[in-house]
Amino acid sequence: MLNLVHLKVLAAVARHGSVTEAARELHYSQPSVSHHLARLEVTTGVKLVQRVGRGIRLTPEGRLLADRAAEIVGRVDAATTELAAQAGLQAGKVRLAANASALGTIVPAAACLLARAHPGVELCLFDRHPVEARQLLRHGEIDVALVFGHGDVPVPEEGFRLRHLGDDAIHLVSRHPGDSLANHRDSAWIGGCDQCRAELDAVCRRADFTPRIGSFSDDMVVVQSLVAAGIGVAILPGLALRAHRRADVHTTELTGFRRRIHAATYGDPPDPPAIAAVLDALTEAAVTTA
Repeated sequence: MLNLVHLKVLAAVARHGSVTEAARELHYSQPSVSHHLARLEVTTGVKLVQRVGRGIRLTPEGRLLADRAAEIVGRVDAATTELAAQAGLQAGKVRLAANASALGTIVPAAACLLARAHPGVELCLFDRHPVEARQLLRHGEIDVALVFGHGDVPVPEEGFRLRHLGDDAIHLVSRHPGDSLANHRDSAWIGGCDQCRAELDAVCRRADFTPRIGSFSDDMVVVQSLVAAGIGVAILPGLALRAHRRADVHTTELTGFRRRIHAATYGDPPDPPAIAAVLDALTEAAVTTA
């Protein structure tokens, strides 16, 4: 039978690519980590790691098991949190991931509401893009993820439960007031993550052109600075502009384009009390920050 400690060690080794770093994270000695790996190989009957120079790397079998181990360990950690929450909302810890624009607007407002209603519930926050947040959620490394999708770029729903928090307008960010997409068919554009670039492509496709992306940044502060410097134009959601707004750029709301913002959880309902309380706080905060 697979041992949870052995799986936790394998997942840490895979995460860091190093016995030394895995030992440091787990507060184990290096010989102890090596011992756990050896015992796991005996249990499974397959070679999981191999020496490469002065380091190690996972075999294909090791990589397969490490991926499953990360999910198993994450789900066990989540279950521990859920069990603690089932005892009531006097205590509990909820791990939430969101991108910077949501962390600068909806999430702080939700945290204040949660603290007033349930002061014993701890909210642990992670700055992550939606794709990475969904992966962490699937692996049980977080409990709630704030994700978004455009009408032409739907939010993947398989395996996830979504609560719609609201819609967020998309804005053209340039150096000219009252600007339009049509004015920038030949301009350089600032692109971001894959999902953001897909959204930009969808927006420009409606105006019958393909954007020429000359620069890349996911940081709303950097994007506005590049626009102010004349390096390019960009689109940003309203939440990003509420979180940070430069006075030397102009924004024009693009009618007909909106992001749908969801709070995502993973697993069968009902949600544990602490997670349900966070979802309720996010729902209320989304209304107040709209």
